[in-house]
Amino acid sequence: MVNRPQAPADPAHGSPQAPRMHGDWLARGTEGRFSVFVPRGGEVVRWTEGSGHRFTGPADIGGGGLLPFLAVAQGPDRYVHLIGIRPTATGAEAGERHVELVHSIQYQTGRPNVEWKSIGHSNNHAEWFGNPAVAVDAQGRVHVFVRNRGGGVSARIQKDAGGWHPWWDLRGGHSDQNPVAAVTGKGLVELYTSTDRGLRRYVQHDPGAKPVAEDPVPASVAQGTLTAVTGPSGHVTLYYLDGHGRVCVWSPGRGLAPTPLAQGVGEGPLTATGCLIDGYACTLVAQCDPTGVVSLGAFMAEREDMGLYWSPSGPPVLGPPALATDRDGAAVLAALTPDGGVVVTRQKAEQGLALAPWTRL
Repeated sequence: MVNRPQAPADPAHGSPQAPRMHGDWLARGTEGRFSVFVPRGGEVVRWTEGSGHRFTGPADIGGGGLLPFLAVAQGPDRYVHLIGIRPTATGAEAGERHVELVHSIQYQTGRPNVEWKSIGHSNNHAEWFGNPAVAVDAQGRVHVFVRNRGGGVSARIQKDAGGWHPWWDLRGGHSDQNPVAAVTGKGLVELYTSTDRGLRRYVQHDPGAKPVAEDPVPASVAQGTLTAVTGPSGHVTLYYLDGHGRVCVWSPGRGLAPTPLAQGVGEGPLTATGCLIDGYACTLVAQCDPTGVVSLGAFMAEREDMGLYWSPSGPPVLGPPALATDRDGAAVLAALTPDGGVVVTRQKAEQGLALAPWTRL
């Protein structure tokens, strides 16, 4: 089945006020405080939470001319791994836009991050083919995935003793420009993408091993809308929009075939996370309507049969919010405003999914 394109254009051609961000750009450190990371003006800026849930910033943490994209992931140690896309000088005279991926780490909330270092690209002198996905396994190894020149997926994974393996071609074709990566309850990394033939999952059979592509599963998918959550069972569940604008769910580890869940409120990307509501493990899903207002839906984790019901919240924003949880399992949200600012809210200690007023950082 041919997918309806929904991925954003080359980030080099995007608005500097509307970056695309994947993963944990709202990140909780080991001490429980949050950091917010946003690409701005070729660098990454960071806000840091202090006492009383008040944030300070923005502080510039470098990047050296990044395109307006950022992928962020954390492992069990709560270290924050940042992956950006940076143009290179190669091909500049010919008017081509060649890029490399760069990596940095924040070890402690509010402390300086390490220097941004290039990890190259899956193709020599590569132009932009897609935005990377990143995940950190149970041993703290970073896994980076990106669409390659052939339309398949390539991966680069950190070694046990430091450094990186070479780029591995995981094969595939006509892949989504915005794949998503997740970590199972066993600490293994899985990658999810869509193709012109439907949905595809790449799985690891051993820690740190080269992921293996499974056969595509026929489905109608709006590319660029995927998000994934690891549930209480330890299996990953993928959420996405189909060609009819419906939110659909797919969890091959649980034997759940692609299934419509609810009509989406818009056509753009989804985000999702697990959280606690009234003491129950739940899944929280977010999407923006055509005016930019966030709508949220929640249901008991891995109980898609309960349905998804939307409730709008907050001011108009640019894209779905980053979703995270605090130490008590309560949801925390951050989103970009049309003027380039950041607003945050968090779940209140009340019955149901009640949020505090959105606050501008």
